[in-house]
Amino acid sequence: MDEAQDTAVIDPAAIEDPFEAFNAAMGAGSDATPYPLLAELRAAAPVHVGMPDMGIVEQDPDNPTFTAYSYDAVRTVLGDPATFSSGGYAAIMGAVLGRTILQMDPPEHGAYRSILQQAFTKVAMQRWETELVEPLVHRMIDAFADDGHADLVRHLLFGFPVQVIAELLGLPEEALPEFHRLGVQVIGVSVDMDKATHASIELERLLAPILAERRAAPADDMISLLATAEHDGQRLTDEEIFSFCRLLLPAGAETTYRSSSNLLFGLLSDPAQLDAVREDRSLLVPATEEGIRWEAPLLLITRGVIRDTELGGVPIPEGSTIILSLGAANRDATRWSDADVFDIHRERKPHIGFAHGPHMCLGMHLARMETSVALNAIFDRLPGLRFDPDAPDPYISGQIFRAPPRLDVVWG
Repeated sequence: MDEAQDTAVIDPAAIEDPFEAFNAAMGAGSDATPYPLLAELRAAAPVHVGMPDMGIVEQDPDNPTFTAYSYDAVRTVLGDPATFSSGGYAAIMGAVLGRTILQMDPPEHGAYRSILQQAFTKVAMQRWETELVEPLVHRMIDAFADDGHADLVRHLLFGFPVQVIAELLGLPEEALPEFHRLGVQVIGVSVDMDKATHASIELERLLAPILAERRAAPADDMISLLATAEHDGQRLTDEEIFSFCRLLLPAGAETTYRSSSNLLFGLLSDPAQLDAVREDRSLLVPATEEGIRWEAPLLLITRGVIRDTELGGVPIPEGSTIILSLGAANRDATRWSDADVFDIHRERKPHIGFAHGPHMCLGMHLARMETSVALNAIFDRLPGLRFDPDAPDPYISGQIFRAPPRLDVVWG
């Protein structure tokens, strides 16, 4: 990485922040939880007509929609791309992200994923951790460590995953604030399509000269890896690289910010579990997985039905849309006892927070590593960390995307 980037820290207060409108549009703004209703629906049936948790209970004959709420039903859909297609994401996100792996089905998906995986090797992950992520997190904590109090969402957790991606891509220091601003606008596509589309164009303008340089002279960054990666003679075009870089923002930066924030909320809400992790850092691994199970950053994903089928005893015709409730699946009481409880010591079972099957999250190991680095640094640098007793009560909000709007803490 460019040594000049070691000095770059983004000031969240200086960046236009569309997350307020984005969170409001996604059902944030209060501590109302969707889980009691999800549990009620899941207990009644694994699959429902319409989307009753969102108030859609009547079927539209021109656009049949179903929702899967049980762990087994959601896992079945994700593991069967021959019946349930991801192609619908082209219409949902294509105008902003371009053509990405998100909308591809096998066999195209496998070939494309094989190329992209070359940018996420274990060796690269280890190097990123020590050379990039750890220094970045500590630089950001330096900015407030002496204050004795902070909102960890705004001062650290919101900003650092976007900056990790910027530095992984090899962006020069002067481009980081613009990349962060454009990145959060792309993530806010559900709120302002025009702004997100413009931001997508601007991101390509920002990345194009860097990609051209890396094609001519590869460096030590992800854009160089993407420019040179090959599988069975196939290489990525410029547009495919731009699209993947755009996808990194919602698929990587935003979900990591939310999952790290949710995990810290769970730990801070239970001092005994917080102390256990502080004293035995090996517990960060089960704690991270439990945090994603308990409060997945994204509660819903969709698939298109490409042949007549049956799921959970419900006939589903070709041409339907099926909504997958990750939030309900991850709290399925038939799979986890006391499923609504955050418990880092519970028996480990695979959750579905990173999806399942061919589209299992490509960057999940990066997300886990970033969370581990951030929490280790927080515990090392902020002794006696606890919720600020003088701040408003903290809460997690959102009906589709979940995260605490603030994490006001004190230490020392």
